[in-house]
Formats: sequence, structure tokens, C-alpha cells
Amino acid sequence: MEIISTYNSTIPFYAVMVSLLAVPLIIISRSNPNLREGWTILAALVKFVLVLTLLPAALEGKAAVFNILEIAPGVELALKADQFGIFFAIIASGLWIFTSFYSIGYVRGNNEKKQTRYFASFAVCLSATIGIAFSANLLTFIIFYEVLTIATYPLVIHKENKEAIAAGRKYLLYTLTAGVILIAAAGLTYHYTNTLDFSAGGIFSDVNLSKDAVIVLFMLFLAGVGVKAGIMPLHSWLPAAMAAPTPVSALLHAVAVVKSGVFGVVRVVGFVFGPEMMEQYGLNNILFAFAGTTIILASLLAFKQDNLKRRLAYSTVGHLSYIVLGVSLLSTSGFTGGIMHISTHATMKITLFFCAGAIYVNLHRENISQLDGIAKVMPWTMGAFTIGSIGLAGIPPINGFISKWFLGIGSLEAGMDIGLTILLLSGLLNAGYFFPIIYRAYFKEGSGLENYGEANKLMVVPITITAVLSVLFGLFPDLFFNFFDLAVSITTDVMKGL
Repeated sequence: MEIISTYNSTIPFYAVMVSLLAVPLIIISRSNPNLREGWTILAALVKFVLVLTLLPAALEGKAAVFNILEIAPGVELALKADQFGIFFAIIASGLWIFTSFYSIGYVRGNNEKKQTRYFASFAVCLSATIGIAFSANLLTFIIFYEVLTIATYPLVIHKENKEAIAAGRKYLLYTLTAGVILIAAAGLTYHYTNTLDFSAGGIFSDVNLSKDAVIVLFMLFLAGVGVKAGIMPLHSWLPAAMAAPTPVSALLHAVAVVKSGVFGVVRVVGFVFGPEMMEQYGLNNILFAFAGTTIILASLLAFKQDNLKRRLAYSTVGHLSYIVLGVSLLSTSGFTGGIMHISTHATMKITLFFCAGAIYVNLHRENISQLDGIAKVMPWTMGAFTIGSIGLAGIPPINGFISKWFLGIGSLEAGMDIGLTILLLSGLLNAGYFFPIIYRAYFKEGSGLENYGEANKLMVVPITITAVLSVLFGLFPDLFFNFFDLAVSITTDVMKGL
């Protein structure tokens, strides 16, 4: 189903602004933690409801638009809640609710300092993320993309120790440099096309460019969005950012930052260059090579990590490139599988990071070698960890199987058998670096676990819910939000030119 019409609505703007408006309330309430966190939860719930109100029209092929400001003739700061934007916004706003509750349990259980700054920064990040989701054009996308970078920095350096400060500097170096490159790419795009608006199928159809110019422009875009997408060799900021508190890691890896990166990759492939141009100039082969290499190398590097969060970080680097690989195939099933993996990876990976945080707060253990026997005292946490792990390995009925299935079929449709080989090998590698953790937790004798139980309920309940959602979406891909129907419709709209 193509987007056949647009309608004016302020809801996309309100969805962006609601958590931003909560920031001063959070700061004012700093002396009353319950009220402060109350504003956080209220903003998260209102944001999610606002996004959901846009879903029925999107399923009918209609996009809500809102023009914020005309900067110059034909250059606007504008929002457009199309199907792909709503797909991403539902994931981000929905998981922020669970992350907010989890964060309360985490920061209180760990006696974190500067909790007000933490919750205020989180709120700004979610405003920026929804702004990215609903960006109508490259200009709006870049502005919110950079706001997300700046808003995430206080979260990365939250602990303010030497490791956190170094991680923050590295994060800014990579992401701000990428932002400058993205601005250059957008400027060249406007020069060539006289537009910055996203359009399903691409905006270069009537533009005659040399192959060298197209490749240079594509590489600029790839560098601009590839940093947050964790594409190697632009990924090293991401494992370093594990110095941040675990809910921040969950935000980075499942909800906002890296998902904004792969969201940007899909926008560039499907809504800037378009499948026809990608294929004509061999740009998809370039993207495929980067994605395939990243998937395998990241999986191998994950084996070397004894720190649990760092192992999860390298897993994220690999799984983000599943999405990149899917859209690079330029096949219907591949593109659908790539989009679906945005949602399936989100629920599984946020579950795993939530588990890592619960283990740290409860047992003060960060390394895999310290996890012997912990399933006996934290059965709910390790049960959820097991679900997330087997899902990322691509084993049914967890939702990770669905996206990997379509990615595999898409590889065959595109005549890229090597893509299927990469996916199968990666699945084995995923099992190789996740299953020993599960074995340790369940089948090895632990020590120093006496008098311990599960973590705070504010942490365990979100962990359980996200794990259950991973199963439910594996069994019923269209449950609640029509993720699968949306992915198919988005793909159809993008592929119409091929």
C-alpha cells in the first residue's frame, strides 16, 4: 500500500514536544523524586498514546504532516508521520515507558548521583528520537539527529569517572563528525535535486549524475548515518559507551541512538537514492560488503568480551548490520526483513540490557565469568535473558526468527547466496557467545549468592514484559501494532520503481 494522501495534523508536533515540555517539570521537581519520576512516566505515556493515534490513518496509506517553520523558499522544518516514521516511533515511545520504570529501580537501587539530570536528558533524547522518526526531509532529520547526539552525551558521562569522560569524548568525536558529513551530503543533495524531502523510491529519478559523483555522495551519506548505525569501522564509540549506566545502554542499543542510525540508513537507501539508483550504480553492493563484514567481525569480537555489557554491545553492532544488509539486497523480502529487524531486535536487546543492569544492581557483577549459578537466585531475570538470547540466535518462536527468515529469503530472491551464508554463520556465532552465559547461570555452581534474590520489582517487571513481548511478536507479528503489515507496505512503496 502506497502513501496516497497527506493530511494536516498537530499530533506529530505534540508527540515530539511532550517529553521536551516535561524537562522543566522534571528539573523543578528535583527535590521530590516521586513527583520528578511521575512527570517522566506521564510524558512517556502521553507520547505513546499520541503516536498510536496516528497508526489507523497510516494503515490506510495516509500521512500526517505539520510544517513547523519555512527557513527559505522550498526549505522547511517539517514533520511527516508516514508509515516508516510511525513504525519507528511506536517502538521508541513504547519502549521508553518500560525504560522509564526500569530506570527508577536502577538509579535508586544503585544510589546514582545526578538523577534529575539523568531523567531530563532521557526526556530530551526521546523528543529527538520522535523528531527523527517524523522528519519530513533531510534538514529536519539532521537537526533532530544532532539534538539526539548532544542530549545523549550527559547520559554517556553520567558516572563522571575517567572511563565515562573518555567514552563521552569519543562518542562526541564520532557522532559530531558524522553530523558535519551528513550536512555536507544534504547540501550536495539539494544542489543536485533542489529538494530535501524524503520520497519513497528516491528523489534522484530526474537527475543526471556521473557514477563518481553518485558514489562520493553515497559514501558521504553512509559515513553520516553509519556512525550511529555502528557500521565497521565507524563503530568503536559504541562499546566504549558501555561506561554509561545500563538503562542508558538500553537506550543506546534498543530504542534511540543506534536505531536512529539504521533508520537513517533505510531513509537514505529507500527515500533519498531509491532502489533503482542503488542498483544502477552498484551502491547496494558497497552497502552489502560493509554490512556483511560488520556482522561477522562483530560476532567474532563478541566472543572476546568477558564484560557482559561489552559482549552485548558487539552483538548490537552485528545485529544493526542485519538491517543494513536487508535493505542492501533490494529484494522485497530482504527489505521487509530489514525493517522488521528494527522492531524485533529492539525488544530482544532491551531485554538483555535490562537483565545486565539487574544483575549489576543486585549482585554487583559485571563479568560473564562471575555469573555462575545466578539463575538459582534470579530466575525471572535469567529466564528473560534466555529468551532474548535464543531470539537473537534466530530460533523460533521468538520474534528474531521472523526477521531473519525474511532476510534469508530476501538473499535468495536477490541471488545473493552469500547473504544467506552470512546469516546462518552469524546465527551460529550468536549461539556461541550467548549460550555459554546461559549454561553458566543454570548449570554451574556459584558462590557468594546466599541471601540474594531478584532485583527490585521496578526492574524485574519491565524485564519480564519485554521478554514476553519478544515471544508474542514472534508468534503474532501483527499483534497490537501491525508491525508486519507496516513493514510490507513500506517495502511496497519503496520498491515501486523497480
